[in-house]
Amino acid sequence: MSNNNISRKDFLKNSALGLAGFSFLPGFLQAAPDFQLDKTNVTKPGNFILKNVRLETGFEYENDEIIGTKTDLFTIEISNGKIKKISPNQPNAKAIDAKGLLMLPSFKDMHIHLDKTLYADRWRAVRRSGGIKGMIELEQKVLPEMLKKSTYKAEKLIELLQSNGTGFARSHVNIEPTSKLDSLKNLEIALANKKDSFGAELVAFPQHGLFYTDSMPYMKEAAKMNIDFIGGLDPTNVDGAIEKTMDATIQLALDHNKGIDIHLHESGKSGHDTIDYLIKKVNENPQLKGKTFISHSFALATLDKTKQEAIAEQLGAAQIGIVSTIPFGSLVMPIPTLLKHGVTVLTGNDSIVDYWNTFGTGSVLQKANLAAQLYGQSSEFGLSRMLKLATAGPIPLNDKGVQQWPKEGDDANIILIDASCSAEAVSRISPVRSLIVKGNIVY
Repeated sequence: MSNNNISRKDFLKNSALGLAGFSFLPGFLQAAPDFQLDKTNVTKPGNFILKNVRLETGFEYENDEIIGTKTDLFTIEISNGKIKKISPNQPNAKAIDAKGLLMLPSFKDMHIHLDKTLYADRWRAVRRSGGIKGMIELEQKVLPEMLKKSTYKAEKLIELLQSNGTGFARSHVNIEPTSKLDSLKNLEIALANKKDSFGAELVAFPQHGLFYTDSMPYMKEAAKMNIDFIGGLDPTNVDGAIEKTMDATIQLALDHNKGIDIHLHESGKSGHDTIDYLIKKVNENPQLKGKTFISHSFALATLDKTKQEAIAEQLGAAQIGIVSTIPFGSLVMPIPTLLKHGVTVLTGNDSIVDYWNTFGTGSVLQKANLAAQLYGQSSEFGLSRMLKLATAGPIPLNDKGVQQWPKEGDDANIILIDASCSAEAVSRISPVRSLIVKGNIVY
């Protein structure tokens, strides 16, 4: 994956403002499905046939250069939430007509806070106060009121994600002395209400510090509940100690067989030291490999190229993933370097609109588009590779152009999108026309 020499200033001038302009387009944050699946041929939930479905079949080459993507139309049989059969197209079959739309894996938002959104409420801009500890103090004041409607707002936020093709999310959930376990319980109700159309994994997140506000008793209780990861937050800036905080977090994960996903905003030496310490502890506890992630990890962006290469190699060997929101700020994350060394890189909206941030659109395809622009991926091949940021992994063609998705037996978690191929979908942030989760037609 090549990088280009575009300056940060030029990128912001030419790209960021253009993307920000989407906020003013009517319906950009909402589904605008002028295309609708005719469900009359659905015999029962999770069982139906799609015809005229466009799938990618390979790359087009000219003098060894990839210049396009080959596609063809197919008939797809869905049964019991799985892709049962992929057949040559049968245009006259009694089936739901996909009308030539491209089928892709449904999207995954791998870093979001569903539990404390202001979405579906009145507009509020961010109020910065006293750094991270000032923001903690603000949250302590507003959370009791927010919890009264947090289930409803979580459901509305899930619907926004779905309208943008997302059928799964990793959500961090506040666990601290103010909301105790209520934020988790309220979100679990919302997820239960959406269980047939949306999947999630949860991170118990001590947003107010593990020890700064004595969140450990509540974290221990949350670890016994239906959560998947133990979270953490800036051990030096909030708790004042890397080893004490990280050791407690790691032990909690080990004791309850959970993964780890740490918020790490610290960009200086403390951030570097935290990454080094986590690599060391994961190597000492190999059962955490493949189950440990660092969210944001801005410290990686402040290293020189040689050190970025070295730490990316260490992260890859330890199977520690990076979850990046691909920020517009002054820090450019070394995502191409991480990918080159086999590091799992995921992305998410983080905050759609809450007391911390207001810039999320609900589209992880927009994140893939942003990454493509930021790292100079304008070719057919480069754009198609960026799709993996929106899907959290699966893409139709491997690097050699061999079809690897979909396969018979795959989960029927799919979207139909108004694009000719993955590259176009990423480049144009093409509109999602239908979302199917676990074989259920969401819209």
